[in-house]
Amino acid sequence: MEENKEKTVKKRQECDPAYQWHIQDLYASDEAWEKDYESLTSEIQSLAAYEGRLKEGSEVFVEYMRKKEALMKKFEAIYVYANQRYHEDTGNSFYQGLAGKAQTLSIQLDSAVVFEEPELLAIGKKTIDSWFTQNMDMQLYKRYFYELFRQQKHVLSKEEEAILADVSDMSADVSNIFSMFNNADIRFPSIEGKEGEKIPVSHGRYTLLLESRDVNIRKSAFESVYSQYGQYRNTLAALYAANLKNTAFFAKKRHYNSSLEMALEGGEIPTSVYTNLIDTVHEHMDLMHRYVSLRKKALKAEELHMYDLYAPMVDEFEMKVPFSKAKEIVKKGLAPLGKEYGKVLSDGMESGWIDVYENEGKRSGAYSWGAYGCHPFVLMNYQDNLNNVFTLAHEMGHSMHSYYSDKNQPYIYAGYRIFVAEVASTCNEALLMEYLLKNTEEKKEKMYLINYFLEQFKGTLYRQTMFAEFEKITHEMAWNKEPLTAEVLCDIYYKLNQKYFGEDIVIDKEIALEWARIPHFYTPFYVYQYATGYSAAIAISRKILSGDERAKEGYFKFLSGGSSMNPIDLLRLCNVDMAAKEPIESALKLFGELLDEMEEML
Repeated sequence: MEENKEKTVKKRQECDPAYQWHIQDLYASDEAWEKDYESLTSEIQSLAAYEGRLKEGSEVFVEYMRKKEALMKKFEAIYVYANQRYHEDTGNSFYQGLAGKAQTLSIQLDSAVVFEEPELLAIGKKTIDSWFTQNMDMQLYKRYFYELFRQQKHVLSKEEEAILADVSDMSADVSNIFSMFNNADIRFPSIEGKEGEKIPVSHGRYTLLLESRDVNIRKSAFESVYSQYGQYRNTLAALYAANLKNTAFFAKKRHYNSSLEMALEGGEIPTSVYTNLIDTVHEHMDLMHRYVSLRKKALKAEELHMYDLYAPMVDEFEMKVPFSKAKEIVKKGLAPLGKEYGKVLSDGMESGWIDVYENEGKRSGAYSWGAYGCHPFVLMNYQDNLNNVFTLAHEMGHSMHSYYSDKNQPYIYAGYRIFVAEVASTCNEALLMEYLLKNTEEKKEKMYLINYFLEQFKGTLYRQTMFAEFEKITHEMAWNKEPLTAEVLCDIYYKLNQKYFGEDIVIDKEIALEWARIPHFYTPFYVYQYATGYSAAIAISRKILSGDERAKEGYFKFLSGGSSMNPIDLLRLCNVDMAAKEPIESALKLFGELLDEMEEML
């Protein structure tokens, strides 16, 4: 039988291999892995032997790059196999050992090629430009050199770079201190349940407690968490301010015009894309305020509070979806992408790409991963419900993106950038949602689906944009050397909540401290990509569903593009321009339509 009906979780060897990935497609055996591992270990030094030689000319450079790429491909297979074997059962000490060996190999490889970029920069653009006319094999590396020289103006002298490297090591401590505090040191008081029982509160349980149907549990959990952050508000403000100052220090030393410019330039994203997101969301704040009013009505609340934003808006809806049915639903939902996509998708789901069910010791959650030259793999812990059908569509979106990029790009350009990483996966979810909404007459199911979609808009588009705006304001203040005390940070954050959530909700004073518990703020200007990626995916799905063949054609070019173009230009292939308002407005138009439908049904 394909469903696990027992409540006990099986051991890996007791599970049906028909629902396990074909890891042997990477290596037929551990012995084959070991053989590659040994050979790569001895080959690494052959790369280091090129140090000081790249200036000899284009032939030596091409020879070096080909050797490096061959070894990197081999390393990728070694690393992915060892880690995926480990993820099958994290208690397996043999595969723990393999993963450790692969990690050591990674450090050795990085160390062997550390000379590459400084040496090429020292040779200079003029000389390297002449290589392109002398050697046709150099054409492959045009984009590589464009990337290398694009940021050269921000590279300092050897001595200055050495100083910055040392400072960078120290400045990383800020993020590590926050991580230690947030993950290891902070403790939250237990709360009281319905029957007077003690319920422990932790980071992991907090979201679940906010999703409780019992308002007292939600309120108590909210107060438990923020009472503790409140006690450390000054320490956390000093930590966050230090992180902002660190970023401003490096941006100024590297001659950027702002911290934002430094963070975005590595990914080839103009700062106008960031400000355009915030400005466009501001123009459609009325939709978020409508969502808040709808939530208040759905919960039949006299007053809606910040701790009510995750409470279920619709009745429990249980729909049992075995994996066999999930595959069929996903195939039908993604049919608008055409027959070729459908065939690869179907073949992938039927031929060992996916490790389906939970087993004892298996890594939790879901992901898509793989190595160049082999099909992608998807790890799941499938449960027979609708949420997991969306997870399947999402992860297969990542896998199909990797499949097309690997198939159409040379190794050097096959990987795609973070800015576009969630587009294909979210586009799949949007197409699946449209299919399910069209094919259900049951009111409960329809409400469940629309609610699922509305929550994504709230959490991914609006909330992440609010985070992005908070970062923009605070980084600009640090740049201008303005004071950033706990009081100042709380005031900024509280006012943003007032702006984003509107007047139909009580903005509880505790929410002013939320900035203090967001780990992503220690990776500056990262979160906006969730909102832009989501907007792009929704905009693309709308074009495909409207029968726009040009956009569909462009979407396949996007999927096949890897990193052969900059992310903004890749999305423009789909007729989606993230430097303009249109894609975000297209996504928000759908949000408005979903609100209309939900308002009618309540």
